[in-house]
Amino acid sequence: MRPGAKGRRKSRSRYAEIAAEGAAGQPDPVAHAKSTGYSEQELDSVPDDAVVSLGCGNPVARAELRAGEMVLDLGCGAGLDALLAAQRVGPKGRVIGVDQTPEMVQRAADNAAKAGARNVEFRHAAIERLPLEDGSVDVAISNCVMNHCADKVLAFKEVYRVLKHGGRIWISDLVAAGGFSDAALKDEIWGEWLAVALPKAKYFRTIENAGFRDLTVAGEATFAMAEADARLKGRITSLLLTARK
Repeated sequence: MRPGAKGRRKSRSRYAEIAAEGAAGQPDPVAHAKSTGYSEQELDSVPDDAVVSLGCGNPVARAELRAGEMVLDLGCGAGLDALLAAQRVGPKGRVIGVDQTPEMVQRAADNAAKAGARNVEFRHAAIERLPLEDGSVDVAISNCVMNHCADKVLAFKEVYRVLKHGGRIWISDLVAAGGFSDAALKDEIWGEWLAVALPKAKYFRTIENAGFRDLTVAGEATFAMAEADARLKGRITSLLLTARK
């Protein structure tokens, strides 16, 4: 079995359940989205079913997307960030969302139809094997997903491949100091995140080794939602990172 394959199957199965049943048993989706940086206006602008997110930031809000740009949403989930990006790039722009979970891809497509968004599409794909041409993307965004890639090095190299020269990434993700208890690592909601989160320095090296330059921390906060405070104990941080090809 390839490294990370078991974890990838577990993650795909879990997200399939969320796609089929909503956020039952998960943190309240609207409260969670607001706690990670989404405004009420943003959330009101998309279908309710799109607000099924276990993200750790709001990369679209800081990405300075411009009209006409081509945006790639890595791990699009139910389509929240892709739909917000589609609003910003306008009818002459385009957004493609990819996700490893077929059920999420279908849910995102349904939400785009509800929103009447004609400049966005969703594809079933792993980030390590993106179904896009070289140099075709202006901006890649991702929200608490890259850490879940079975091969993070290959994933970032794939993102680098599809970006245009000068293209940029805006990534929200978690980094960890480690040292979590067995109980925390086995937690149904947060254990998977804690298990895959890299130390900050290693995460940065992974991005830079893929070829990216001008890596900048655009935002940093202790990840401490009410549902997880006791388990995280301040040992995990949410970062918003940007870099260029």
